[in-house]
Amino acid sequence: MNNPVPPRRRSRLPLSLRRRGVPWERQRPTWREARPAVIAQALKRSQARPSGNWYVVGPSSELRAGRPVGRTVAGQEVVVWRAADGRPVGGPGICPHLGAPLRDSPVRSGTLVCHWHGLALDGTPCAGWGPLPVHDDGVLLWVRLDEVGGEVPLDGPVLARRPERGRALTAVHVGTGVCEPEDIVANRLDPWHGAWFHPYSFVDLTVVGSPDGSGSGAGDSADAGGSADAGDAGDAGDAGDAFTVDVSFKVAGRLVVPVRAVFTSPEPRTVVMHITEGEGAGSVVETHATPLGPDELGRPRTAVIEAVMAASDRPGFAVARRAAPLLRPLVRGAAGRLWRDDLAYAERRWRLRSTGRFPG
Repeated sequence: MNNPVPPRRRSRLPLSLRRRGVPWERQRPTWREARPAVIAQALKRSQARPSGNWYVVGPSSELRAGRPVGRTVAGQEVVVWRAADGRPVGGPGICPHLGAPLRDSPVRSGTLVCHWHGLALDGTPCAGWGPLPVHDDGVLLWVRLDEVGGEVPLDGPVLARRPERGRALTAVHVGTGVCEPEDIVANRLDPWHGAWFHPYSFVDLTVVGSPDGSGSGAGDSADAGGSADAGDAGDAGDAGDAFTVDVSFKVAGRLVVPVRAVFTSPEPRTVVMHITEGEGAGSVVETHATPLGPDELGRPRTAVIEAVMAASDRPGFAVARRAAPLLRPLVRGAAGRLWRDDLAYAERRWRLRSTGRFPG
């Protein structure tokens, strides 16, 4: 076994010294366990879950007093800003007067004032402009687009269980790829590729539980000890579709952090990773896929918005929270490196699907 500490045992120190492992090319192959049908069926069930027509717009931290946030979501221009009392409000990003982009307009005392002719919008219907439901969960901004989603609307977005904001270090990475949201979700519902495709970040990876009731078993990876209870992930309605993984995150050299992680998909455009055992138990990584609209060649574009919410009950973690402004760029950088590779695969998956060449 290469993983020095099974995730079920917690050492006094957050890091472990990994025994010297096998070379990358000699690690145990995972292609037999990563059965296309298992991934495809998990994706199909994910796409059938209700979203209530909610889409992630971007990080909450982008929404500051005085300036709006403008995005194109599923081909629709939307604009969001903060009212005088701090509430997020928003609606179509096209001025109903002569079509000016409202994202370029300033906010004065909670009112967005169109910079083209001065139409003032306070978040209530005005001159043919109507508001859209907006939600700020403290980490991410969401907008509800009922005409686009076509589902039964929900009062708020489907959210996974998260650590308390006051004890978590949060960071959000945003990237864009030429693909559709399902290509992003499918990538995340394949945990078997982690140690092969991202050896700079993951080692000793074993999938110990998957929706078909199987796991990778023993091998050169972590001491699995059986599948974790998927219900530990805390996502109602999708616990039966959990992928449970024992894996070590690489820090530097042979220093690693061994954990058990559970991947679930609570709605069609979201995959959540909960750390259920090991260092940082209770931490969450949410991967959201937001359709943007076609590019100049008519190809679909999708934003990957990944929110990392790290938590720990170690006394020293309070220091890390206080150093959050310095640590966030490092966390975003690590996520960005992973998504540089994963987006390349998601784009390739879309190209193969769109030309009828995707296997299966």
